[in-house]
Amino acid sequence: MAKSKGFICDSTFIISAKKVIKEEQKAIQALANRLDENFILACKTLLASTGRVVITGMGKSGHIANKIAATLASTGTPSFFVHPSEALHGDLGMITPDDIVIAISNSGATNELLILSAIIKRQGTKVIAMTGDSKSELAKLGDIHLDIGVKKEACPLDLAPTSSTTVTLVMGDALAVALLKARDFTPEDFARSHPGGRLGRRLLVRVKEIMHDRENTPLVSPDTLLTSAIIEMTRKNLGTTLIIDDQNTLLGIFTDGDLRRAFEEGSDMSTTMISEKASMNCYTAYMDDLAVSAFNIMQENQITVLPIVDSSNRAVGILHMHDLLKSGII
Repeated sequence: MAKSKGFICDSTFIISAKKVIKEEQKAIQALANRLDENFILACKTLLASTGRVVITGMGKSGHIANKIAATLASTGTPSFFVHPSEALHGDLGMITPDDIVIAISNSGATNELLILSAIIKRQGTKVIAMTGDSKSELAKLGDIHLDIGVKKEACPLDLAPTSSTTVTLVMGDALAVALLKARDFTPEDFARSHPGGRLGRRLLVRVKEIMHDRENTPLVSPDTLLTSAIIEMTRKNLGTTLIIDDQNTLLGIFTDGDLRRAFEEGSDMSTTMISEKASMNCYTAYMDDLAVSAFNIMQENQITVLPIVDSSNRAVGILHMHDLLKSGII
């Protein structure tokens, strides 16, 4: 590790960081300005493919290629990374004529990529070359060339891959998102690729999977006395009860907050009917709604319980904020 040469003012770090960011911003803007028919052709070729997209690159380009492959795979374009050296020592069998290879090299002269690209082209596999030099050998080998060149690296020595790797990553993101939109890729599609995380749960879990069903939901009629309602609330341990008619139609909700207000007002619990103290207009959700949609309703209206109804407004259950917490939705 190189030693620091003398005292460095704290502001120097911020100045250096800002220079890097500005340099990379300029490189990205230049990339956007030169997108052309080759980008369109690359998108159409990838969309028309019946195989997978294989991304390959050496060194820092390899790291970026790995990330691009992951982004494509998670947004509807089957894709994986192959290390070019490994491909030349056995993994070449992973690449079929139906696949499309995106070969990434800033110089366009990486020997392993040149050998790999020449071999797979002979078997009929199309190659999209992503290089910083449109006159390079790899650019010429590619069926399509995407220009990821930068005028200079953000590194003050103009040596360490900085602006070039950022631009490459951005080009990969641009391809992935363009293909995502062309495929009409939905949040539900995205969730199917991410079922194990919070994002997947938020986009997949339905209210019916985590709510309390009718049997475990406190239910009373509008003429129920508050004393009886309290017993029902306590028995089901949800701090609330729904109010329904003889056809199970939802009429309203009575919460522990309504109960506190009734006590403060001095209401006689043994003679006061619940309909006199309940909220007879309440927010609801359906069983097949996404749980995150129900959470949004609860959050926006600062409530902790939500009646669940069917299409005829009949009470079928109740959802508590605790249910959302337990499920990992929030």
